[in-house]
Amino acid sequence: MHKHIVITGAGAMGCLLAARLALAGNRVTVVDVDRQRLDRIAREGIMLEDDTGQRIAKVAAGTADEVTADGPDGPIDLLILMTKGMHSRAAVRSVAHLAASGCCALTLQNGLGNAEVLAETFTPDRVLWGVTDLPADLDAPNRVVSHGVGHIQLGGWTGDAQNHAAAIAALLDAAGLNAVADADVRIAVWEKVAFNAALNALATITGLTVGGMDSPEGRRIAGAVADETVATAAALGVAVDGVRLQARIDHALVHHRAHKASMLQDRLAGRTTEIESINGAIVAQADRAGVAAPVTRTLADLVRMGEPGRT
Repeated sequence: MHKHIVITGAGAMGCLLAARLALAGNRVTVVDVDRQRLDRIAREGIMLEDDTGQRIAKVAAGTADEVTADGPDGPIDLLILMTKGMHSRAAVRSVAHLAASGCCALTLQNGLGNAEVLAETFTPDRVLWGVTDLPADLDAPNRVVSHGVGHIQLGGWTGDAQNHAAAIAALLDAAGLNAVADADVRIAVWEKVAFNAALNALATITGLTVGGMDSPEGRRIAGAVADETVATAAALGVAVDGVRLQARIDHALVHHRAHKASMLQDRLAGRTTEIESINGAIVAQADRAGVAAPVTRTLADLVRMGEPGRT
């Protein structure tokens, strides 16, 4: 049965999800604050280029106040939060009126803290969280390019929310998004935040591509961040596999050498970074757990020093 899905955040990943879900026959509404982008999406649709060719997905688009909990497209079944982490709280507040629909709410964002923000407004037992490594790049306001293979792992924020995970994963999987339900998805969430913390902040500070960090110094710093994050997760009862994490970092350093980290791209574009959702969030959790995280803390502070608006 096709669903009505609202996606908050019309960046690359939000547009990819919207296009795939709409092409699978679901009713999709994209919510954003960029009026010009929304108007173009509403007028032309989202153009998707992937390994099967090019297609146009017709979706609705509007600002949060233009979307109602029980509008002409029927009640909302799923809300997906796909903004950058620093915009999560404002984005969730903007769509708080949609919680009246009783819909499930899912975050696949980078970093920590996003599920907590969702659970402040949406019913916690219908909040889901997870990770994705689906490739997605915008090369026009309404054109997303996705070549290669990725997947989605998701699970419930609470035990009762896990009861919805299989159905939501099946909905996404039917749209070609390679989604699976994971009863302990927090391990995948922590592993991804550890990976991002190890490489993204270092790239932002140095201005280097991933390959540029493949040096004894770069590997020492990335390895220290990984170790500190694994120790923090373990103190909180999350069994992140340090060997698997280090293998993932090694793979990126060797095989993704030309990649420019998204945090570095934000810095170069003069935008605020996601440092507080990644390294900053790990440090906050380390402090809570009584774990020392000096390298992760130092990288967070160095990135903060270059944030827009600082004097």
